[in-house]
Amino acid sequence: MSDVTLTIDGVQVTVPAGTNIVDAARQAGIAIPVFCYHPRLKPVGMCRMCLVQVGTPKIDPATRQPVLDANGQPVITMMPKLQTACTTPVSPGMVVKTTTEEVKFAQRGILEFLLTSHPLDCPVCDKGGECPLQNLTMGWGPAVSRFDYNDKVHFEKPVKLGDLIYLDRERCILCARCVRFQDEIADDPVLGFDNRGRNWMIISKSDPPFNSKFSGNTTDICPVGALTSSDFRFKARVWELQSKPVICTLCPVGCNLTFDMRHDRLMRVMPRENAAVNDIWICDKGRYGHRFIESPDRLTTPLVRRDGKLVPVSWDEALEVVADQLTIVRTRYGGNALAGLAGAQLSNEDLYLFQRLLRELGSENIDTGIGGPAALPPDEMGGLLAPGPETDLSKLGTGAVVLVVGADPEEEAPLYMLRLRGIAQRGGKLIVAGLRPTKLERSATTVVRYAPAGELAFAQGLLKAALENGAKLATLERMQGWHELRRSLSQAKLADFATACGLSEAVLTSIAQSFLTAEHSLIVYGWEARSAGLALVETLAALMILTGKVGKANNGMIALLAGGNSRGAIEMGVRPDAGPGYEPRKQRGLDANGIWAA
Repeated sequence: MSDVTLTIDGVQVTVPAGTNIVDAARQAGIAIPVFCYHPRLKPVGMCRMCLVQVGTPKIDPATRQPVLDANGQPVITMMPKLQTACTTPVSPGMVVKTTTEEVKFAQRGILEFLLTSHPLDCPVCDKGGECPLQNLTMGWGPAVSRFDYNDKVHFEKPVKLGDLIYLDRERCILCARCVRFQDEIADDPVLGFDNRGRNWMIISKSDPPFNSKFSGNTTDICPVGALTSSDFRFKARVWELQSKPVICTLCPVGCNLTFDMRHDRLMRVMPRENAAVNDIWICDKGRYGHRFIESPDRLTTPLVRRDGKLVPVSWDEALEVVADQLTIVRTRYGGNALAGLAGAQLSNEDLYLFQRLLRELGSENIDTGIGGPAALPPDEMGGLLAPGPETDLSKLGTGAVVLVVGADPEEEAPLYMLRLRGIAQRGGKLIVAGLRPTKLERSATTVVRYAPAGELAFAQGLLKAALENGAKLATLERMQGWHELRRSLSQAKLADFATACGLSEAVLTSIAQSFLTAEHSLIVYGWEARSAGLALVETLAALMILTGKVGKANNGMIALLAGGNSRGAIEMGVRPDAGPGYEPRKQRGLDANGIWAA
């Protein structure tokens, strides 16, 4: 995209074509006040706070060239009315004025109108101290109000939009940021407007109310204190809080968070910006799911059972007891009588030391999690064929093809759903294949519903179609298990796979060709795909290898695993069949289910 040079308040700035005036001004260090505009949302020009004077070079109709003055400079024709800077794209030679008396008069007027409806709640408002309305009023608003406080309109408040979010109608400036976030980013169009005039208000349109897994983000982007969280409402002032950077461990995304603490108490959880991971968003699980740290049932000190009762002891004493018991069991029954289960929320360092301890004691009975009927074998392909360094899903669009197989990202890794939806919005191809409907399908460019028990046939059909259409077979020769897979492919025709999965040969061929020829190819698979068996994942891996782009940025396989660091646990060797780095062990130990049954 070409660059455009313009002048803002006498400062010349060059920005990419398509940039709006607000963002161009920010790059020049010039602040244009906004309420409704948000860089992650489409501009709508609703609040009118960003009004500026705009002029463009006068064009000669005959030559289609700029008209020059006596000094050889373009003649600038100013537009007759102020323009909204958030909806006006820059153009070559444009001149923007943000500090003229006409602009200042409009800015003061907008703020004065907003404040006529706004209550004097700052001393008790949760937004106080980090409120754009406070900041803009101080910087651009009138010094005094001409409005009689007794004439302010009052509404019943708060209004519960849902169990987690409260609306204060008197504070709302109707900027529609919350509505637009739910429509454009979350793909949950559950908020809307109702009534007109002074009774115009935000409402929830869903049943149950505010039915979205991303509702908490609306409180972050609300420019006033109209939307507040039940989790933080009236609990603390923001200047009392200390923000501690943390990583969310409730799903495999690893969202960057801050724990806002008041003394030693958790007041709220906020997103910490990281464009390559979660951008500025988090799901409601990550926002509201960390209260367990304050549970009265949480262990805060080691306990040792004595005379049938658990009694508190020091860490030194507890470690000594554990070491003694491990030594006794190993001496009496051998190292194989020991076993260990580690949580998937631990760090790589802790996981590595955990498996090393057990193996130094002679045990291979090591696993992650607690087992159960839904437990699956460790996933290797998602690590071995993971996207390469510098992968950034937020930058993918045209030229990318993402194949989602047997996964429900909204449930398994919520922020991935926003990332995948964004790829499709920016022109990428999003192919969603599964047994049952998922919300991600609403954003997909292609939806594939294979027949029950047809997952493997679907993947084999894609691989067969790829090989029949010129994919290089030699790239698969060194793949483990390729010869068995090749034998199964040679024993059937593409039509057989198509029949088995309930799709046409044309659909399989089209998907395979799109995937192989894409600039960026990604495969995302979840619990449904993994539960179908290892053969399915290996077949998808073969398809990925055929692209020839394994290990490159924005190309590879992404497994949606349970837990915050399941991938780390697998790679650190917390598993019964392999050590760190996927190195096979000579003797396989018991997995979690086997440990419980022993």
